[in-house]
Amino acid sequence: MKSSNFQFQSILKKIKTFRDERDWKQFHNPKDMAEAIVIEASELLELFLWKSKKEAEEFMKDEKNREEFSDELADITWFIIELADTYNIDIEQAIENKLKKNAKKYPIEKSKGKTTKWTKL
Repeated sequence: MKSSNFQFQSILKKIKTFRDERDWKQFHNPKDMAEAIVIEASELLELFLWKSKKEAEEFMKDEKNREEFSDELADITWFIIELADTYNIDIEQAIENKLKKNAKKYPIEKSKGKTTKWTKL
């Protein structure tokens, strides 16, 4: 995990430099950052609006569409990384903790192959 951590820190440094060169940190409070994440996620979802599952799969085969998809995914990730850093959230640890919680909520024997919400299992 150290190599991925190095890459993460490198990306974080670039994000912070980009933000700070533009004096945007003043606008990056938790509410606005959360809103930005949702807005960017909506832009990602918009790429698939009115497409069937098959059409969505076809959409992703086109290089131009994949680039647009990648850009939206990057925007979402960018804001998540910055928000986590601002409030000292260790993303790797947060994911580990959430995986443990989800493993309890969705035991394999009850949830395998199902889309049922944990409260209904």
